[in-house]
Amino acid sequence: ARFTQMGGEGASWIGESRFSKRKHVFQNVGDGTYLHSGLLAIRAAVAARTNMTFKLLYNDAVAMTGGQPFDGPLTVSQITNQLIAEGVHQVTVVTDDVDGCRSRNRFPDGVAVSDRSELDAVQRQLRDASGVTAIVYDQTCAAEKRRRRKRNEYPDPAKRVFINPEVCEGCGDCGVQSNCVAVVPHETELGRKRKIDQSACNKDYSCVDGFCPSFVTVHGGGLKKPSGMARKYPFDSSKLPPPALPAIDGEFCIVVTGVGGTGVITLGAILGMAAHLAELGCSVLDMTGLAQKGGAVISNLVIARSPEEISSTHVASGGANLIIGCDLVVSASEKVMLTAAPGATNAVINGHEMMPGEFTRMSNLEFPSRKLKDIIKRVVGEGNTVFFDVNHYAESLFGDSIAANMMMVGVACQNGWIPIPIEAIERAIELNGRSVELNKQALHRGRQLALGTDQVDREIEKTAEFLTDRPAFTSFDELVTHRAQALIGYQDEEYAKRYLELVKAAQHAEKTGAPGMHGFAEAVARYHYKLLAYKDEYEVARLFTDGTFRKRLESVFEGDYKLRYHMSPPWLAPKNSISGLPTKRAFGAWMGGFLAVIARMRFLRGTPFDPFGRSDDRKMERQLIVEYEHTVREVISAVNAENHRIAVELASYPEMIRGYGHIKKRHVEASRKQVLGLLEAFRDDQPNSAAA
Repeated sequence: ARFTQMGGEGASWIGESRFSKRKHVFQNVGDGTYLHSGLLAIRAAVAARTNMTFKLLYNDAVAMTGGQPFDGPLTVSQITNQLIAEGVHQVTVVTDDVDGCRSRNRFPDGVAVSDRSELDAVQRQLRDASGVTAIVYDQTCAAEKRRRRKRNEYPDPAKRVFINPEVCEGCGDCGVQSNCVAVVPHETELGRKRKIDQSACNKDYSCVDGFCPSFVTVHGGGLKKPSGMARKYPFDSSKLPPPALPAIDGEFCIVVTGVGGTGVITLGAILGMAAHLAELGCSVLDMTGLAQKGGAVISNLVIARSPEEISSTHVASGGANLIIGCDLVVSASEKVMLTAAPGATNAVINGHEMMPGEFTRMSNLEFPSRKLKDIIKRVVGEGNTVFFDVNHYAESLFGDSIAANMMMVGVACQNGWIPIPIEAIERAIELNGRSVELNKQALHRGRQLALGTDQVDREIEKTAEFLTDRPAFTSFDELVTHRAQALIGYQDEEYAKRYLELVKAAQHAEKTGAPGMHGFAEAVARYHYKLLAYKDEYEVARLFTDGTFRKRLESVFEGDYKLRYHMSPPWLAPKNSISGLPTKRAFGAWMGGFLAVIARMRFLRGTPFDPFGRSDDRKMERQLIVEYEHTVREVISAVNAENHRIAVELASYPEMIRGYGHIKKRHVEASRKQVLGLLEAFRDDQPNSAAA
């Protein structure tokens, strides 16, 4: 790892390269850094004839600390001309809009312009070049795009991404391809899948490149508004009892926490303006850090009866009267908890489980909700803390999770924890001028939640369209029956019978060999089904055309829209020129009709006339079923109380087999290694192993 000051990025390699076997390195530089001093490191590298490639990100903002405009004029054209003039051997511009980039800029001779999809190929080419080279990546910061679109300052394409959860395997490749926090977990009875958080989506669309046929893009139309939205926010706040205002004894300190890009800074600014309108003294200090990258944001508000009574703009240790936690992870952090004092601090926390950025690389990451809540309750005090999944209420009532922050302010106000009159907060919302009516209604809906959630819950249940993803199975038999029926729809009754026979054998073996213990038979019921119901071309087609997918679309989108399916069908999938792996293509609405035809052909599955059955993927999936049945039968013959834990693990190993094509093959190889180790441990636990 190389460490240097901002503006010196890459300069350290000039010396290191003389003592390293590595022939070439890449060095990232932002446009703002390049403008104020980064060019000096490039100039030094050119003078030293160093082999390296500078990757300049032209994202049109100081993205690291909140999206501020960088100082001074700078264009992609100016950067490329300057780099060539400084002696950089080769410069390539990479962009998501090749034609637009060329029309906006006048590039010097020799500067190539490539689509962002060709970035890997460009990097490989420059890696082998001599001297200093450069890639200028021309793309506005995705989070900044989303912010500007909300202000109608940036084009908003009428195109959204949607995932069919029935087809999704939960492999996480979409998160790997996009590194986007809008790809969130979707827990179902059949395991963790993925969905798109439409409120957080920045319309980058790179998640579609994940090797999975569950993605469609929706062109035209718009997000479906909840019924409350259709009635223009009808809630009458006049019936709510007026909240009490807490006394201000010297300084009243509020800490607002959250994640960059979710409106936390705006919330602090509105509360600061409201305090000013109420003729109170107030200071607002925002700690943004890596906010633009999805990092923590902490806003310090200090309120007093007059500005002269404010001694510090920073909330000291134990000095917070109120914590408004817009994100559970940040709220439970040491930095925030140090501001709390047991018995003296109140806290209203959004209990919504917002996965951190690591989820894009760790698909099995579990959200430590209980642990985080316990930390907050232990530090602040259980009687002083309230938790609400405010995102759920915001999306159900307003169609946008951005309303959650103001709802939390409403909860705090109604509980008597904010010393600012409601009227002043409403006036500050009006002066802000963004989504005025939505924010005012969110404020009062939060007040309503503080008085009890029953009325809001009934309203949501009355108007919402539910598609249950996690059936509440009350018994093992109900779970098995549900899956057997699904296998009949998948293939036929004979196929379901194959499933039931193994499950019943596992249930009998567990009862007799390990009486009173549970888990083995249920694991067989879940994971034998998972392998039997492998998602081949017929099943993917059926899951797109059986009516459920259409209902899901209609519950999220409305208006006149068209679909494009993003798939990699056999024989038609192009290969990546570098990796040799298949990639995906976009198909128009006609694909829906073609899928309906394929779905009706599933009677060919497993027969000599199956046109898809001879592929390596299908052969592998059929072999997996045979291997699993063989393993489970061995376990059935010897399961007992001592080896029961290992038996459950052996029956559960298909959990890690996810995805399609090369993604699934990689998981299969890893699972087979795991099974060998588990089988060895299981056999060692046999009663006759010592005698042998």
